Amino acid sequence: MDAFYASVEQRDNPELRGKPVAVGYPAARGVVAAASYEARKYGVHSAMPSVTAKRKCPELIFVPPRFDVYKAVSQQIREIFAEYTPLIEPLSLDEAYLDVTENLKGMDIATEIALEIRARIKQVTGLNASAGISYNKFLAKMASDLNKPNGQAVITPKNGPSFVEALPVKKFHGVGPATAEKMHRLGIDTGADLKQQTLELLAEYFGKSGPYFYGIARGIDERQVKPNRVRKSVGAEDTFSQDLHAYDPARERLQPLIEKVWDYCEANGIGAKTVTLKVKYSDFAQITRSKTVPAPLPAIADLEEIVSLLLVPIFPPRKGIRLLGVSLSSLERSTSAAEPQLRLAL
Repeated sequence: MDAFYASVEQRDNPELRGKPVAVGYPAARGVVAAASYEARKYGVHSAMPSVTAKRKCPELIFVPPRFDVYKAVSQQIREIFAEYTPLIEPLSLDEAYLDVTENLKGMDIATEIALEIRARIKQVTGLNASAGISYNKFLAKMASDLNKPNGQAVITPKNGPSFVEALPVKKFHGVGPATAEKMHRLGIDTGADLKQQTLELLAEYFGKSGPYFYGIARGIDERQVKPNRVRKSVGAEDTFSQDLHAYDPARERLQPLIEKVWDYCEANGIGAKTVTLKVKYSDFAQITRSKTVPAPLPAIADLEEIVSLLLVPIFPPRKGIRLLGVSLSSLERSTSAAEPQLRLAL
């Protein structure tokens, strides 16, 4: 989906159409959750501090997020996908992989399927979607960004390897800033540079990701579309308008985060064995503390107890605490519940 949250807000409020919109809060410690394309022209983007966004675009209009609405629209879109294929792997509320090799419409050409799905999304939701079509997940993801907004692009088997060779590694899906910098130090700036590296070298420097990088440098990605994929972690965090210095206020602010991640796991039949507490101080230094138990946590009371145990040694803090977060990992699907719908790490 194109600028999903912001586009929903512009759809529902005609006064916002054609104007620079940021979903989020303009508070001193607010963060942009999504930016309309009008705002992006000024350099505003998601995860940017609100004060920075406002400085870049003084006319920026902030709109509080409505995740219940975004989730409902996401479900409408998911239902459209299901008209074409059962092989749907959601990445977030606004993005998914679809395998249409054998599809429910009996259509032979993937580009025509993408056109039809995008038209159906527009008809049902009034929103624009973009699509990437290719012969594997990595290249389909890369193609999806080529003709945004409201467009689609194809990377064919013939063109895949040459497309990757010309691409800067920092633009590769799955290569974050830290990994890109590490590659840069090794003299790897483009896909062509990456292709020249041996599997042994990539495994030495990048561990389990080494074989993946070796493959995508050649346009090869064997990962299947997994409709029942269990996500690796579920998290929620909150940035405070005033720094916290005492245990009781910190524990109080953690409670809604605990409830949020627990409700998410319960609703989707997921159990968790690892609890991680995230603490960010006023100087932006960050620490995490984790505890893993032998079996998935049976009740929210167990999660509350572990979070409290992780929190106690933090006090008294060396500096004021500006952010706290709770995440659950080592996840296991405990029932045949539906695929998760809402990304909690905001």
